[in-house]
Amino acid sequence: MPSPPPPARPRTVTLVAVLVVLVALGGLVAGSLSAFLGQSHHPVRVPAEHPGVAAARPDVPAPPVSTIAVPADRSLRLAASALADAYAGRGLPRPTIGTGAPETAAIVARVDRRAGLTGEAFRLRRSGSRIGVTAGTTAGARAGLYTLADRVRSARTLVPAAEQGRVQRPRLGLRLTDAGAVGLDDDAARFAAGDDYSLGTGRTATAMLPTAPWVDRTAAARIAGQFRAFVDRSLAQGYNAVVVDGFLEYVTFDRLGVYPAGDPHPARARAMVRTFGPVWRYAHDMGMKVYLSTDMLATDPPLVRYLQRRVGGLDVGSPALWSVYRAGVAELFDNLPYLAGMMIRVGEGGSDYDVPGSDYSSALVVTTATAVRSMLRAVLAPAAAAGKDVIFRSWTVGVGPVGDLHTNPASYRQVLGGLHDRHLIVSTKYSAGDFYSHLALNRTLAVGDQRRIVEIQSRREFEGLGALPDDLGALDQTALRRLLAANPHIEGIWDWSQEGGPLYAGPRDMYLRHGFWQLWDLNVYLAARLAWRPEDDLAQARADWVRQTLATDPAAVRAISAAFALSRTAITDGLYLGPYADQSVTALGLHPPPMMWIFEWDIVSGDSATFDTIYQISRNHLDAAIAQGWTAVRAVQRMRALIAGTAPADWADPALRGRFLAALDYERSLLRTLADYRALVLRHAQWLDTGSRSAYDAWHAAQRDFTRHRAQHRARYGDSLALPAYNFTAADLGLARADRDVAMAWLSRVLLLVTLLALGVGAWAGRRRRTDAAVRPARDGTALRALWLGATRPWRLADLDPPRSRTDRIVVWALPAVVLVLSRAAYCWFASPVHLAGTLGAWLLYAAVLRALLGRRGGFRLWAALGGVALLRSALLLAVLSVRGPGRYWFDFWNLPVRRSGYVVLAVVAFCWLFVASFGVLRAGYRLRRRRAVGAVLLAAGTPLAMFGALVAAIGLETVATWWNDQLTLLPWGLSRILGLTVYLGVPAALPTVVAAAGAVLGLAGGLLLARYSRRPTHP
Repeated sequence: MPSPPPPARPRTVTLVAVLVVLVALGGLVAGSLSAFLGQSHHPVRVPAEHPGVAAARPDVPAPPVSTIAVPADRSLRLAASALADAYAGRGLPRPTIGTGAPETAAIVARVDRRAGLTGEAFRLRRSGSRIGVTAGTTAGARAGLYTLADRVRSARTLVPAAEQGRVQRPRLGLRLTDAGAVGLDDDAARFAAGDDYSLGTGRTATAMLPTAPWVDRTAAARIAGQFRAFVDRSLAQGYNAVVVDGFLEYVTFDRLGVYPAGDPHPARARAMVRTFGPVWRYAHDMGMKVYLSTDMLATDPPLVRYLQRRVGGLDVGSPALWSVYRAGVAELFDNLPYLAGMMIRVGEGGSDYDVPGSDYSSALVVTTATAVRSMLRAVLAPAAAAGKDVIFRSWTVGVGPVGDLHTNPASYRQVLGGLHDRHLIVSTKYSAGDFYSHLALNRTLAVGDQRRIVEIQSRREFEGLGALPDDLGALDQTALRRLLAANPHIEGIWDWSQEGGPLYAGPRDMYLRHGFWQLWDLNVYLAARLAWRPEDDLAQARADWVRQTLATDPAAVRAISAAFALSRTAITDGLYLGPYADQSVTALGLHPPPMMWIFEWDIVSGDSATFDTIYQISRNHLDAAIAQGWTAVRAVQRMRALIAGTAPADWADPALRGRFLAALDYERSLLRTLADYRALVLRHAQWLDTGSRSAYDAWHAAQRDFTRHRAQHRARYGDSLALPAYNFTAADLGLARADRDVAMAWLSRVLLLVTLLALGVGAWAGRRRRTDAAVRPARDGTALRALWLGATRPWRLADLDPPRSRTDRIVVWALPAVVLVLSRAAYCWFASPVHLAGTLGAWLLYAAVLRALLGRRGGFRLWAALGGVALLRSALLLAVLSVRGPGRYWFDFWNLPVRRSGYVVLAVVAFCWLFVASFGVLRAGYRLRRRRAVGAVLLAAGTPLAMFGALVAAIGLETVATWWNDQLTLLPWGLSRILGLTVYLGVPAALPTVVAAAGAVLGLAGGLLLARYSRRPTHP
């Protein structure tokens, strides 16, 4: 019988080459990870806000007027009614409205085409008891009448001497508003849960029926009434255009045959035109331009199927696709000829924006400069033919190659440069990002030669969704003044009185319909007034609104105005961490918002990525960042004292005073809780960074205060619909893990000591054997010796005598298993079953496949190799966890690139060493041929990939990622619930399938190698 071949041992040069390759691979992974994280920050120039307070002044008596005379025009009669109502609101006799021109005690509006006045220009003259409004157009006469109505409500002089006969016209001729709360569902049950983060408005959804007659006329009449009331008020405030969502709802595509015979969409569209066409036309007839807005690509299932047949799918590079939408836009303007145009957005879409109760949806596919230009040319052609405008929103929010169009002038020029069309208007938010405070002004509003409008949000979605006083007048004024000086092509604004953010995951406040909507009505009023006169005295404008809306007593007007002037200090200090918020931060290829610690509206974060980054940026100003929270609380207390100091009788409605005080009590409770929380998380991060005992004590002191104030906040506001408690679920998850950092650090120290002792004893036992040949194997720690060899030189396991002790046979696998399980459990605070199932399951599957391939041969050498590597890899992890627990591990990961890269290199080397060790022990310890050993390793490595990839694909990547993130609290908890982890990070949904396929390929390759070289080796 031939003697067996000697054990295969790697040459030194081969081993060195392998290690060099592994280190290089680790460096590549570390570099790629750093590039993916892409962390950087630099200070930004935040516009200064200096809100003043007008001195108290007595009311100016309104001149007696018995008649208001206007030409026979419906819109002028509405404006005259607003003026008459203003007189009645002052407690004066309501003037009559007619078309004659009485000689005395009258206000007479006259449209004189020969006056040389165009657009909304007008003149005011007062002669005795007669006031004249002269304009060259109906729009100018309306503007004059609404100006007089505003001054009557404000108790100001109707025609100041300086304005006698002077031409007045708006600085910005296009002043759009959204449609407020028109058509929105106010069912209390929808608000009760507080977790409906859908963003689709669907103003007509409550009136749409699934079958004929397709539209509920009772619901439509209710929506029509709400719309008329909204239009009337918006006109009186100075707006002259309104935006209402809709597009496919009014289109049949009859000429193209998009919808097959019997499909309900054409019949529903015709019913919508018949029913809601006259509703929206009311605004046009009263003097407001009407725009329909839509996301692109707007879709419904039959339209998608049609495009699949004709184009092959949603191919935005195909002219055939855009010809379909061109036809739809042309039909829209034919069906609703009074429209002034349409508004298009490409940066948001998907299921969160679906029209409720219908199958109308949108797809995020217009993501390149070429696609945007093709789309605009397609819709501008029918718009130009009909004399309509197309408003394109530059809000692309990180989607695709045009993701920074909104804030990057270079991208703006690339996408829109050279695209000149007098029917194109580009609409852009004035902030360099979303509607947060602590942001610079948007630089793209200073470039381009297209017609431009500036977007303004009056109900700040990220600053309480209207539940908190938030006077934005000074910020809006600064923005408009600077932007108008920088770009002569800006011709309008678009103010949001309700839209932005979730409609049902916040307070049950609906503009003009429900709740304390007056809190942000101030901003609606000021935005229109500043669009007329950006240089207006803002303090006086605020006082005018207070006099019109809240109080009649001059002292009360001043006190309320002073409270509003303080509101920005409470907001900008209480809801933002200043040292961080005043930086422009880049991470994960995105720009995190300046608030961040409160993720998207009302979710208080608890994740390590957020607070470790905030701390690192703020560490040199930590005391100031913490003190800001209490500055905000004191501001609210001063605001409350001002409001409480007014008498109920001084208010137009005493109930409004009660609501204001309730809002301030709520804000004080919220900001006090947040002040404690910011101290807690920043001191915890400081302890992670420094290990300081004073930071540790401050962390726990703040935690005790936070726990008490959070409980009070929840108890008082947890069931409130008007003033709902903030969501601290994510914060609680983060705190629970932070509390375990000390325990996890001590556990890791013990495990690290055990691991190092085990490896050290194994190394010592080997040296002793070489010097004392009389030592019997059963007495010299064979298992520990085997683990040391498995970790360092697995091919030397062939020289090790089989263990004679059952204890050694157990220790060789049990010790690594215990260390592996406990170290991974400590790594995730014993709080992440998903992470443990993934990591431990992968180890188990890998080991099980290799053991199964060995058949009846003893597994001692295999367990020694795998166990040794497990101890080596665990020792590296435990060394980091031993510092200050998993919290410090992630602190280094997010903030310290040198340490992170060093750790990643070592971790990759240790991970890949598993496969080297497996190959080495199979070759030397079990005498497998080279290709058979390779096949075994490939099959073992591919099995976990295939199985776990298929499992994740079956469950859903977003679902599994949400479970994992919720348990480890690495990224904002609200991310998956609002935007989606995979969508936000750009992770392909097909990734698990790709991983499973890769695992299957590896397994198949390994299986083929094993099948081809299946001759059984000879054993010694």
